[in-house]
Amino acid sequence: MITRSAARDALLLWLGSRAGLLVATVLGTALTAYAGKWRQWDAGLFITIAQYGYDGEPGRPVDEGLPAFFPGFPVVLRAVHVLVPDWAAAGLLISLVAGAVAMVALARLAETEGASGWMAVLALLLFPMAVFLAAGYSESLFLAFAIPAWLAARRGLWSAAALLAAGASCVRITGLFLAVALVVEFFTHKEPVRRAGWLAVPFVPLVAYSYYHYSRSGDWLAWKHAQEAGWGRDFAWPWQAWKTTWRSAMGSDDFAVAFRMEIAGAVVAFAVLIWLLLLRRWSELVYTGLQAAALMTSAYYLSIPRSLLLWFPLWVLVAKVATRKPWVLVVYALIFGPLMLLNTGRFLSGAWAG
Repeated sequence: MITRSAARDALLLWLGSRAGLLVATVLGTALTAYAGKWRQWDAGLFITIAQYGYDGEPGRPVDEGLPAFFPGFPVVLRAVHVLVPDWAAAGLLISLVAGAVAMVALARLAETEGASGWMAVLALLLFPMAVFLAAGYSESLFLAFAIPAWLAARRGLWSAAALLAAGASCVRITGLFLAVALVVEFFTHKEPVRRAGWLAVPFVPLVAYSYYHYSRSGDWLAWKHAQEAGWGRDFAWPWQAWKTTWRSAMGSDDFAVAFRMEIAGAVVAFAVLIWLLLLRRWSELVYTGLQAAALMTSAYYLSIPRSLLLWFPLWVLVAKVATRKPWVLVVYALIFGPLMLLNTGRFLSGAWAG
């Protein structure tokens, strides 16, 4: 049974964790510079798109990687900027509100599985990459659409699920994997075929975004080619990607630390896929497996641990185990909590953190 306390606990954990980050950040900087500390890496690129579009800032060289970022977050960012003049602060506000929605939905999803909602939320917030849920990145906004979409599908509300998933597809390419997983979920539960038309809706934003860039450049896969141009993410066989990442992780520079996190993330991802396979959770396996396949066939591993933030089936499974054995969550917190703080510090200092 889903209780109101699940939503309350999720909001308390979310807002409490944001307050903690605020305190940790302002200890080392003036309050007026708080938002600026969070304008790191992709946060700045989202602001560029929101300000100037995909051609980038006039008078400066065009960043060929910009089309890799889907328009959902920049569009919302531009709208919020009307009320919040500081671009970085507007991005933080979006993630704050979207994260609250996502945490409540995650708690409710966990409770539908017979697990503790607050444990699922806490497991996610203690994950080493959780800093990206607070930053002006697209993770929180994606989850604010994706988890409610999954929850609606579980309740048989396919029109709501499709529309919410379409929102997720506007935010990240991960929406494609969510859309495919919803198809599997639909037919696994043997829903009436007359309702299957809704399953096409989440694909519409993906086609529209591809057409937008086709009309500009003649390239239907501009978002994919942007990843190749901006980050060198060409296709590679899984064993080649592993070898390249392993060699990079054995270096002594600052990026070697990030590549070690990538390898650890890949190991965790593989373990989760095996877990879902053994449990025969086919739709969740499709959602996570397609992401893993895309990430592990890149020239090298990039953002695998960060992508695990979007694996809401993982946080539900962790909560199910911790609900039966609370000590699991204690051990989890003792291991991952310090790593989360470490990675947050890396991000705020401008180091590559995922």
